[in-house]
Amino acid sequence: MLIFRLVFGLLLLAALLCFGTYIATRDPRWRQRGQVLVKWTVLAGLGFFAVIFLERLAVML
Repeated sequence: MLIFRLVFGLLLLAALLCFGTYIATRDPRWRQRGQVLVKWTVLAGLGFFAVIFLERLAVML
């Protein structure tokens, strides 16, 4: 659980830093990197909730 939270938080922080760098420099590479990081952050969040769902499902069965 802690690993998922850590990965999610670090990905979100990295994406925010990329978007902040994009705003400061107007270099489109930073926006693209931020978008890729947001995509991976969403996938990490979905994985996190899938693990929670499977744990609760195992308890009910």
